[in-house]
Amino acid sequence: MDIGELLVRDGVVLRSGASSKRQALHTVAACAAQALGVTEDRVFEALQEREALGSTGLGSGVAVPHARLEGLDRVRAVFVRLDTPVAYDAVDDRPVDLLFALFAPPRDGAEHLRALAAVSRALRSPEMREQLRQAHTVDAIHALFVTNETATAA
Repeated sequence: MDIGELLVRDGVVLRSGASSKRQALHTVAACAAQALGVTEDRVFEALQEREALGSTGLGSGVAVPHARLEGLDRVRAVFVRLDTPVAYDAVDDRPVDLLFALFAPPRDGAEHLRALAAVSRALRSPEMREQLRQAHTVDAIHALFVTNETATAA
């Protein structure tokens, strides 16, 4: 699974302000709406429905919100880095500042699960998380995910 191919180049936000989990998800929804050509309300509603099942906060300041959206032909992703971490009900109760959101077509089960596993694996690395927090450009973020996938495949 090439995480770099999932990440929409127009779907990276490096400096975003949010004071709550709800605002962070709105930021993700706005980013996804612009990058994927879907409505922000639809994306936000889908993310909220998924969060109602349980928090997507993985711990160590990372969340992987995800949802199924009509109109997509394959799994796509956006990345948001918040200026200040927000309370997110993560498994370790730590606030979240890195959000890697995945969106899949409604009937895409296996690919969606492979993408979740690959992203979760990549973001478990303390070095990767630190590099994501320090990256200054969209290209640098994209390169980190391409490089990470190459390293884990070797």
